[in-house]
Amino acid sequence: MKTSADPVRDYLSAVEREASALPADRRQELLADLTEHIQVSRAERPDAAIGEILAALGDPRTIAATALAEAGTGAVGAGGSPAGGSADAPVRRGKVHPLVPLLMLTLPYLVAALLPDVAAAQFCSTLFRVIGAVLLCTSVHWTAVHKTTGVLLTAVLPTVAISIWVSSGAAPSSDTTALLANLATLALLAGTAAWLWRVRRA
Repeated sequence: MKTSADPVRDYLSAVEREASALPADRRQELLADLTEHIQVSRAERPDAAIGEILAALGDPRTIAATALAEAGTGAVGAGGSPAGGSADAPVRRGKVHPLVPLLMLTLPYLVAALLPDVAAAQFCSTLFRVIGAVLLCTSVHWTAVHKTTGVLLTAVLPTVAISIWVSSGAAPSSDTTALLANLATLALLAGTAAWLWRVRRA
């Protein structure tokens, strides 16, 4: 049997072939996401064989069947499973409305800023923002780049900045300075949330 010199191209071609019932733009989005995921995986695991990375992604038929089910265009085969897919195809992830993770990443910080001396408010703020970051990362409404950028700007960067201020003793000492710092952070969160809302997928 002839072995292909480019398994990645063959893999993407198989996905494209199995997902031919998808609208062209959605199919290209799917292929772009897979390509990006493969590139990131190869960069993170340079010693891993490309076959292992592709196997971890899953069978092209299953990926295509899931995408078709999400788009509502998948033909139904015998037994009620999507055509070209298995009956135990992965259930769609990220069914949460895209506004939910964005609100959970921004509003809790506002509550924590208004109630800085209430431990319960600080704990709940952190908890809700972590949940918001998880929902953002598992959502189908954004690409991997959008998710990574969103988490960095709404969760990682503010947390690191606050930790540095507190540990170094450089935290705002006056109410005015603290207010300005909180407003700047809130503006960053709101701006990032607005950007994520604009670039979301339908």
